[in-house]
Amino acid sequence: MQEAAGVVQGRWAGHAFGVAQECEPGRLEKGKAVQTKLSLWRRQLGDVPESVWQHTELRILILADNGLTALSPKIGQLACLTTLDLGHNALTSLPDALGDLVELRDFLYLHGNCLSRLPETLGNLTRLRYLNVAENLLTTLPETVGRMTELIELRAQCNRLKELPHCIGHLKKLRELWLRGNALSALPSTVNELRELRHLDLRENTFTQVPESLSSLPRLRQLDLRSNRINEVPDWVVQMPALEKLDLRWNTCTIPRRVLAGLENRGCVVLL
Repeated sequence: MQEAAGVVQGRWAGHAFGVAQECEPGRLEKGKAVQTKLSLWRRQLGDVPESVWQHTELRILILADNGLTALSPKIGQLACLTTLDLGHNALTSLPDALGDLVELRDFLYLHGNCLSRLPETLGNLTRLRYLNVAENLLTTLPETVGRMTELIELRAQCNRLKELPHCIGHLKKLRELWLRGNALSALPSTVNELRELRHLDLRENTFTQVPESLSSLPRLRQLDLRSNRINEVPDWVVQMPALEKLDLRWNTCTIPRRVLAGLENRGCVVLL
């Protein structure tokens, strides 16, 4: 799954890593080229140039690695955006106007900032398929995230999350959930509604047991529980129909021989 995520991120690698550093024409409108892509990656801007907000036809905007400490509410004027990269800046907050970008459907990168909260208006982005809020200071996710029902991948690793909102169960299309390096000790029961979930990363949290809400997930293939506080593995793990890899390294758990044999006999790799 890590490789798959790399493919997702790599789709815009040309923009994020400097291949396309200027506005690019995307189509002709009334005989004039309309600019739809703008990459200002690693320009040491400090602030977003006012001229950017005039490009209301933009579909892809890359503002990563610029030392940005604030984002203007004018971001809401770019109503055609389908991808927005604000990763690796120094943002401490986001304007409510971010929720006006209702055409965002491909990628929203907010990772590597100093965000302690996300705006409730994030839930307006109901078409978005990929959201990365990793490496921030988040202690919770907004309840409105449950409205983002097109999400396929959610990355929230390396934050300070102590719990997930119950609305997480509304994300019926979610395939990958990355929660490494938080302060989670339990998952809401609604996680059992994530019927499309394939990959779940719970490394480096404070779980003392395997969350029972995972027992009925029909498509979960990879479950990573490394570096938690788990001391036993329940029998029901054998009944997880799609499980291909269970990583329990760096816990203090023992796994009953019958459970280990049951998993290995059906081809599941168990790492202890």
